[in-house]
Amino acid sequence: MDLNEIPKLKHSQSNNFFLLAGPCAIEGDDMAMRIAERIVEVTNRLEIPFVFKGSFKKANRSRIDSFTGIGDEKALEILRKVSEAFDVPTVTDIHEVDDAAKAAAYVDVLQIPAFLVRQTDLVVAAAKTGKVVNLKKGQFMSPEAMQHAVQKVKDTGNEKAWITDRGTMFGYQDMIVDFRGIPTMQQFAPVILDVTHSLQQPNQSSGVTGGRPEMIETIARAGVVNKVDGLFIETHFDPANAKSDGANMLHLDHLEKLLTNLVTIRQLVNNLE
Repeated sequence: MDLNEIPKLKHSQSNNFFLLAGPCAIEGDDMAMRIAERIVEVTNRLEIPFVFKGSFKKANRSRIDSFTGIGDEKALEILRKVSEAFDVPTVTDIHEVDDAAKAAAYVDVLQIPAFLVRQTDLVVAAAKTGKVVNLKKGQFMSPEAMQHAVQKVKDTGNEKAWITDRGTMFGYQDMIVDFRGIPTMQQFAPVILDVTHSLQQPNQSSGVTGGRPEMIETIARAGVVNKVDGLFIETHFDPANAKSDGANMLHLDHLEKLLTNLVTIRQLVNNLE
C-alpha cells in the first residue's frame, strides 16, 4: 500500500523504514505528550515516517490485577490530542468487535493483537472501518499463514493491511525472530518488525513478563539489513515504572542513537540495490 494514504504521515518519500513507536499503554496525558514530543523531534530530524503508538486498553493480561487502562474514552481522547498537537497519525490495538468503530473515530491505524489475529469477526470489523489494519503475526503462526489474515482485510474491499512480526514462541518462555519471514510476508503486505515484543520472556509462573532490552539494537539492525518496511518500538522515559511491558521497552533516552544508527544502515542497504 501507499504510505501517502495515511493522513499526517510525513517523510513517506524518504526511503527510510517507517516507525510505529510510543508507550505500551496510555497511562495519562502528560506521559503520552512527553514521549510523543521526543519521538517527533528525532523522527523529523532523521526523516523517518512516524506513527505514534499507544494502547487505549490492555485486555490481554496474565493476571487479573494487572494494569488494563485509565478508561477507554479518556485514553482515546489522549491519542487524539497527541495526533492534533504533533500532526502525526496514531495506532492503537483493539480486542473486541465493538472496539473497531469506537477506536476508528480517534486513530488512523487499528492493530489486531497477535493472540487475536485469527479472529475473523474482529479482523473484518477493523477492515470495514476503512482504516489501515496492522495484523500482528501470532507467535504460533507461520509467515505463510498470514496471507489468510491479509485476505480477510482485502475481502472487505480494504486494501490497507500491514503485517507485524513480533517473534515466534521458542519453548514456553522465550521467542525468536525468523528473518526468513520478512520476504515471505512482504509478498502479502508491507512488513513491520516489532523489535521490543520480540524480546519478551513471558513468565508463566509469576504472570509478569520479562524481557531482554539490551538486545533491541541487535534485532532492529537485523530487520533493517533484511529490508523490513517498518519497525515497531515501545519506548518510555521510565521503563522500570511503566504500567505495562516495561521489562522489554527501550528507554526514551536511547531512541535517538538507535534510530540514527538504523538510518545509516538503511542508507547503506539502499546503496547496494
